[in-house]
Amino acid sequence: MAQLKVQQKRGLAGLKQNQRDTLRTLGLKKIGDVVVKEDRPEIRGMVNTVRHLVTVEEVD
Repeated sequence: MAQLKVQQKRGLAGLKQNQRDTLRTLGLKKIGDVVVKEDRPEIRGMVNTVRHLVTVEEVD
């Protein structure tokens, strides 16, 4: 199954609480953090919620 590499590009200052919680659930805590997650609909939904704060790449 494909995987997604998610990197946080912006900080948490001034964000709504649900966006902060989504980043924390993804495992991102500070700018520059990178996590690799399975490409699943739940993860895609979380990434969509914070799409302005992260960059996403597909990894094989």
